[in-house]
Amino acid sequence: MADDHYQTLGVPRTASAEDIRKAYRELARKYHPDLHPDDDAAKDKFKKVQAAFDVLNDPSKREMYDRYGSSFEGVGGSGAGGWGGGPFPGAGGAGGFPGGQEIDLESLFGGAGGFGDIFGRGRAKTPRGRRRSAQMPGEDVTARIEVPFRLAIDGGKTDLQMDRNGGTETITVTIPQGLPDGGRMRLRGQGLPGSGGGPAGDLLLEVHVLPHPVYRRDGDTLELTLPVSLSEAIAGAKVDVPTPWGTIALRIPPGTSGGRKLRAAGMGVRHANGSKGDLIAEVQIAIPAGADPATTEKLLEAARAAEASGTVEPRAQLRW
Repeated sequence: MADDHYQTLGVPRTASAEDIRKAYRELARKYHPDLHPDDDAAKDKFKKVQAAFDVLNDPSKREMYDRYGSSFEGVGGSGAGGWGGGPFPGAGGAGGFPGGQEIDLESLFGGAGGFGDIFGRGRAKTPRGRRRSAQMPGEDVTARIEVPFRLAIDGGKTDLQMDRNGGTETITVTIPQGLPDGGRMRLRGQGLPGSGGGPAGDLLLEVHVLPHPVYRRDGDTLELTLPVSLSEAIAGAKVDVPTPWGTIALRIPPGTSGGRKLRAAGMGVRHANGSKGDLIAEVQIAIPAGADPATTEKLLEAARAAEASGTVEPRAQLRW
């Protein structure tokens, strides 16, 4: 079971950002590997403290951690408040101390009489006035992109224009098969650059899937309204229905009424892990338009005769 980041830092889940930074400083002083060069346990503890701080000190990562736990990175996204309405808004929460400034070991361990004095024994001191900068990861950047319906179903690559470092960059994004509307993706190392040699932050994308003119999506189920002629509904038929996986011949049973839903198993949304949703076609009976009045009158007479010989009242089930 993964470590609880709050327990690692010794703070409650309601801890403020300042409480988290204070706890981190105290534990870093206590377990820093340079103070315990031969203590593997201290090194392991420091790694856990650093990992916990990296998550809880970033507002967007902290929100995702609170929501999904240690598996939050697999969900792939940022929390609320970081997503902008336009393409590539400003960066998300700061990844370091207030203002994102660098922090050096000397300030972390208290300056004179603290960490610097400890290092003065047995090794050369840092020249006066020179700061040793710790590696700080870059900030994450959040953005919202629009993806065509078919691309979200099929999966594939799309190019993304991003304003960064005073210029426009083109980033190729791989959309996984079956990505839902509102799905979140994390592109590692595509955020702002780090400082002191630290790694770049991530690009966090919230995906908006554009609507399709015919198909709708409910989870992994694809839905459509399927027009059929009056004769096809009465006599039954096989009609061609296009799907993301090829055209299928869907059977219309004889005597099908409008509103009946027909299922094509496995022809809905598919994922790389092999899971498949279904396709649901809701029948809509299309009354012939443009027929000559005499033909229409005969059709009406036949329909009335059929209704008179039937035993089912079409609105018998209506209740308030």
